[in-house]
Amino acid sequence: MTHETKEKIMLTIPESFESRRLIIRAPKYGDGAASYEAVQESMEELRPWMPFANDQLTAENSEINIRQAHLKFLERSDLRLMLFSKENGQLIGSSGLHRIDWDVRKFEIGYWLRSSYAGQGYMSEAVEAITNYAIRELAANRIEIRCDARNGKSARVAERNGFVLEGILRGDSLDVYGKLSDTMVFSKIRGKEF
Repeated sequence: MTHETKEKIMLTIPESFESRRLIIRAPKYGDGAASYEAVQESMEELRPWMPFANDQLTAENSEINIRQAHLKFLERSDLRLMLFSKENGQLIGSSGLHRIDWDVRKFEIGYWLRSSYAGQGYMSEAVEAITNYAIRELAANRIEIRCDARNGKSARVAERNGFVLEGILRGDSLDVYGKLSDTMVFSKIRGKEF
């Protein structure tokens, strides 16, 4: 085990926190069924943006993915977070802190929302809570949100949360259909936006 790996694993990071309407927590074994159900409900809205939203998705590989995410959270290499409604306990989406650079303390927030909860401010609330978590608990210096330049809903979540559009990376990645797409990069920087 390298020194860097040991340091990351030894970080004490809360695995659960709350916002006004949400319980936000690390994935746990057994969350795969709820995740599968939420993605199935939201397949048409997720399909253009999320590679996992496809016809090969099964309840079993959803559980496998959750278990892998749990392990990555423990080793601090990726911090997926599950979003649950306080009102009814239903999984309403997923977010997290990805592409982590612990030396810089840089994190990228990614997210998707269950269709039946869209348009009610849940994702903006979750992103605000996760941003505060990254600042307070992880000593973040830079937090990014990246999205396909055609994904206006995702961009509006970043804008509503005060993230600054740094630019658009042209032809930066392949979309789910294998075509070149542009990526919008939003950020918040310690000493500027927080």
